[in-house]
Amino acid sequence: MKTKLFFLALVGVLMFALPNCNRHAGVNKNKLGVRVDSFLRAYNEQYKTLNIAANEAQWKLMTRIVEGDKTSGELAQKASQALADFQGSAANINLAQEFLKQSDKLQPIQVEQLEHIMYFAGGSPATVSDVVAKKLKAETDAAEKLYGFEFMLDGKAVTPNQIDKILIEENDTLKRLKAWECSKEVGKNLHKPLEDLRMLRNKTIQGLNYHDYFSYQVADYGMTADGLMYDLRTINDEIYPLYRELHTWARYELAKRYGAKHAPDYIPAHWLPNRWGQDWSELVTVQGIDLDNIIKEKKYDAPWILHAAEDYYVSMGFEKLPQIFWDKSDLYPVPEGATYKKNTHASAWHMDFDKDVRSLMSVVPNARWYETTHHELGHIYYYMEYSRPEVPYVLREGANRAYHEALGTLFGMAAMQKPFLAKVGLIDPNVQTDTIQTLLKEALRYVVALNWQAGTMTEFEYELYYKNLPIDQYNRRWWEIVQREQGIVAPYVRGEEYCDAATKTHIIDDPAQYYDYALSTVLQFQFHDYIAKNILHQNPRSTCYYGNKEIGKFIGGMMRVGGVGNWRSLLREKTGQDITAKPMLDYFAPLMTYLKKVNEGRKYTLPEQRMH
Repeated sequence: MKTKLFFLALVGVLMFALPNCNRHAGVNKNKLGVRVDSFLRAYNEQYKTLNIAANEAQWKLMTRIVEGDKTSGELAQKASQALADFQGSAANINLAQEFLKQSDKLQPIQVEQLEHIMYFAGGSPATVSDVVAKKLKAETDAAEKLYGFEFMLDGKAVTPNQIDKILIEENDTLKRLKAWECSKEVGKNLHKPLEDLRMLRNKTIQGLNYHDYFSYQVADYGMTADGLMYDLRTINDEIYPLYRELHTWARYELAKRYGAKHAPDYIPAHWLPNRWGQDWSELVTVQGIDLDNIIKEKKYDAPWILHAAEDYYVSMGFEKLPQIFWDKSDLYPVPEGATYKKNTHASAWHMDFDKDVRSLMSVVPNARWYETTHHELGHIYYYMEYSRPEVPYVLREGANRAYHEALGTLFGMAAMQKPFLAKVGLIDPNVQTDTIQTLLKEALRYVVALNWQAGTMTEFEYELYYKNLPIDQYNRRWWEIVQREQGIVAPYVRGEEYCDAATKTHIIDDPAQYYDYALSTVLQFQFHDYIAKNILHQNPRSTCYYGNKEIGKFIGGMMRVGGVGNWRSLLREKTGQDITAKPMLDYFAPLMTYLKKVNEGRKYTLPEQRMH
């Protein structure tokens, strides 16, 4: 109630006091335009204020997790509740709906903001305030269970980084199995919480006439759930022939590595170098570009990794990172013996929709973190570019959610190509490398990831929310989807006492959005293809972005508009294309020819066509 009363008073007080967030939309001379401008100025300012409080509380919760201490969780829940109350208030909903009925009399940027306000309301409508409160508490409690879990291996506490190291390096399959099992133990604590979250998330948005939470999240793209699934399955079908070749190659490669007499029909999950089988790139080391050894030999430390990433962006014309980034980010692993834990999933944070940008990482000097830092700084620079007066706070976001991931991953990928690594002095420019092996390593990263993103994760969450998957089928259905989509199986039958899906951060803490990564992968290759052919005039498989200011202008131009305008129109304007996987397939065309030859005579266990 206090939030509502404060907001209504704020509209009048701030009518002329706040900066004009619509200055490039033209002057509204009618009474309706004046009312809408006043409403939007007030909303934007309060939106910013409450987000700062919520972000600061979440930041503390994610960076200082102390077992048994509920203080941070309670503060985070309180701050999130205040933001939810504001966004879902009846006053905001009613005014936005009233104005949208007369959208033909408004400026486009006003309409965009009003539509965003209505979308924001869907996450916490006042019409079901009791459900919203329960949802927020359930989310906070589940996040604490997920991030505060202590992984135990052979009676000793281990970190996710240590588990990953075993799965990347160890050839003893029994030791691998124990590490993999250790990584899944956290799911036992999340079975019932996931059911509660599904129920509360669905009930929350159904108050504004959405079918389910998955459908609500998809609406941010201007699409229906079934429409999105159709597009994703189409994209996945396009890349499936290449994935099938990679799957066949990997089965035989792994059987050889682990001394198995026969290649298994499906890949045992603990045989892969990633806990969820979403990235197989560690199966290949490209001769001449063993970045892990190079970093080790040169004795580069974690801060060097971060500053190298910053230098990359600066070379393309972007500004240096603000001092606040270095002062307030949490960039390195928790010290040994510390009395707290932290979220180990790399992330970028826009704390105040303005200058306060931070990253939460656990950087150590290796190739994986080298690429990850380049990726995360892509998000940071995106924040910095659209944080300008012409972009209202509610539109300070990517053109869509996938754009943010696409640009971050694009820069990470480009920073791993041979000409770039030579330019920055990490390898000898004359070193001999196997271009096919390079492509293979990249495909094991990007093609495998796209299959996981558009397939396993999205298919499971679609069934979870849209089809109300029963709780007694969570684990069985998860592994059925994993086998169908990825050709991977659990080491043994895992019953419903497990909840292996929930061991993936996004299922609990970033729900019904994993298709963002799938769409971003496709966009990433479209952007890269355009840059390589139209700016660099280089082979897309062998580029160097470093020092090219035109790339900075091209990418910066996309970043600066934030969420203003239509994402499809922006894509067509910048690349001349609609969204398509063709540039990605063209990129890996030489690899497809190679794999067909290598796999000749081998048994294919995935069907020729994907079965949905």
